[in-house]
Amino acid sequence: MKLVIERLGHLGDGIARGPDGPVYIPGLLPGEEVEGTLNGDRLIDPRIVTPSPDRKKPPCPHARTCGGCLMQHAADPFVTAWKEGIVKGALAGQGLDAPFRPSHSSPPNSRRRATLAARKTKGGALIGFHARGSDLIIPVPYCHLLHPDLLATLPALEALTRAGGSRSTELALTVTRSLSGPDVSVSGGKELDGALRMDLARIAETHGLARLTWDGETVALRTAPMQRFGKALVAPPPGAFLQATPDGEAALLSAVTEAVGGAKRIADLFAGCGTFALPLSEQAELHAVEGETAMTAALEKGWRATPGLKKLTTETRDLFRRPLEPDELRAFDAVVIDPPRAGAEAQFATLARSAVPVVAAVSCNPVTFARDARLLTAAGFRLDWVQVIDQFRWSAHVELAARFSR
Repeated sequence: MKLVIERLGHLGDGIARGPDGPVYIPGLLPGEEVEGTLNGDRLIDPRIVTPSPDRKKPPCPHARTCGGCLMQHAADPFVTAWKEGIVKGALAGQGLDAPFRPSHSSPPNSRRRATLAARKTKGGALIGFHARGSDLIIPVPYCHLLHPDLLATLPALEALTRAGGSRSTELALTVTRSLSGPDVSVSGGKELDGALRMDLARIAETHGLARLTWDGETVALRTAPMQRFGKALVAPPPGAFLQATPDGEAALLSAVTEAVGGAKRIADLFAGCGTFALPLSEQAELHAVEGETAMTAALEKGWRATPGLKKLTTETRDLFRRPLEPDELRAFDAVVIDPPRAGAEAQFATLARSAVPVVAAVSCNPVTFARDARLLTAAGFRLDWVQVIDQFRWSAHVELAARFSR
């Protein structure tokens, strides 16, 4: 059967019109003619008859088997337009429109944090990303997504897997590039005992890991794994949120800084360890609110250790259950808000009722962003602009920054 791809789904699948409804075919682009055997809503063994002019050869040798990237077969301008279209579609679903600023994409080999799957084998260890829609682990020694410093940790990750993994269970290895060396957090490993603790400490020392955390417990700390936010140095707690690439973080910070303009008093909501609060405190007084005590403490410690910053206060608070109310927001000239994927409906509702003149929003989910944006625009805010900032190159993940004003 021959089919023509009409559009892409939100997960990057090509979608064609079949005899009984949509047919989903991974790895294809709009306009491509494909043939294969139809099985339900899938095409078995698809073969491209007419390729798209937007098709290119994937740069990574692992692209055909690894599930870590979905769009290496598409030209960069196409991927950018596709991601912008996802955001525009989400906004349109809420009856919204906005000017779009030029998108910004992080370069290849710039990811500073990743979670790899690992399993102990008879001969050693298997480490990589899962194949798409499968539990099969695909080794990725030549990955074009990860920073070279992360790829350089593979021998350490293999040693950790051999020491604390098993052939029957899978480990999740989260490795973060820090200024002090690799910060590694392992989950799903063997239960800690005296012998394993000694092995893990030896591995951390041998391979120069800054910190090693095993199922939530720090078992080795050679040096604090520092990150720089503006002038400040911060040691995030294990598992703390961190923007995926330094390049993407810089682009988001630039957008947020422009959005708040000359504000003198800023509230940073879902502040994390200070990605925005600490650089912004070079020009304005900040009140940083975060739900995790360890992240709030790391932020405050970084601020106290950095001379020349303006006043910064912190508050540990669950903004889903206890959003800042309009009377609390009265003191601020601008609000920065960067919620998780679920969005922040309750907090946006109180922002809508507040007198705050400017909101700088960062989101990693266009659907919840559009839902929350509707609360502000219905209350008299204008959505001034939106910018897609693509830190998750070749994936279906979409991140954005936006400015709202009264």
